[in-house]
Amino acid sequence: MITGSSFPREGQETFNNGISSKERRECFVVSELATQPRLDVFLFQRAVLPSRSQIQRAILEGRVLVNEISVKAGYKLKNGDRIVLWHKEIESAGIKPEPVALNIVHEDHDLLVVDKPAGMVVHPSIGHSSGTLVNAIMAHCQDLSGIGGVERPGIVHRLDKDTSGLLVIAKNDRAHLSLVKQFQSREVEKVYLALVHGRIREERGVIDLPVGRDRIDRKKMSSRTLRGKAALTKWVVMEYFRFFTLLEVRIETGRTHQIRVHLSGLGHPVVGDPLYGGARRRGDMDAHTINLIKVMSRQALHAARLSFAHPVSREWLSFVSPLPPDFARLCQGLRSC
Repeated sequence: MITGSSFPREGQETFNNGISSKERRECFVVSELATQPRLDVFLFQRAVLPSRSQIQRAILEGRVLVNEISVKAGYKLKNGDRIVLWHKEIESAGIKPEPVALNIVHEDHDLLVVDKPAGMVVHPSIGHSSGTLVNAIMAHCQDLSGIGGVERPGIVHRLDKDTSGLLVIAKNDRAHLSLVKQFQSREVEKVYLALVHGRIREERGVIDLPVGRDRIDRKKMSSRTLRGKAALTKWVVMEYFRFFTLLEVRIETGRTHQIRVHLSGLGHPVVGDPLYGGARRRGDMDAHTINLIKVMSRQALHAARLSFAHPVSREWLSFVSPLPPDFARLCQGLRSC
């Protein structure tokens, strides 16, 4: 059995890696070991960070000490070992808070649920150093979880730039770890609305194909990949149009571009998707229909419902986002075609 117990915080001492204990830290005393587990495995089982790779990075950066000494990730723990983990401070990221407008659906002490508009990038990246969701929430919240890394404080999951809809943000580490665990164990319900090319014959279906980096185009994801991760997408027809089908899509995994890749592989790419064929496909569409599609100017994918257990109270929370105006206008226009 592997257990760990917190030990009291000590004075303002500085250990041999030069990190001051003024920074926020977690402390453990190892006890009741039946075997000698690796340090990274022990910390992962304690859920101190969302992934084992993040734990290993913290160890390499000298933010984990065992008995006041830096050790390797594979160090074999013994009863009585004292572990200290320092969490990165958000301020070191160099990301500037910006007063960007947010559509806040829910907020409490532990989390924030926002309805992200299409066109907003979730976190800073090359070419998107400002105006992101992270810039906005850093201006809105004084304290955020730093577990997501200094460039992604509070971010538990993400949506593509041109996908609209609901996102939950953790305001502290306790909430972040709980939410990440729920996502990893597939307890979170994520429901999307997607308008796709063509009329799908079946009323419902399941796509169970791995998703990974495309072997040729590194900007794309694909189901034909050597290192794909398991991905499961369920869809139900909501409405038929002349050239299109509106789907309700549920995903039990959260792979990059999962819905877009899976629906494109099905032969029904998301309308307006420039990467997976949805922007080029026109077929026998008339000029009026083509113009309707052009006016929307982004992929017709919307995160419409998000449900999960509150990370502290455990109350089941469910949030709904109506179709944004551009998506709603497109559907209304297609009904008249």
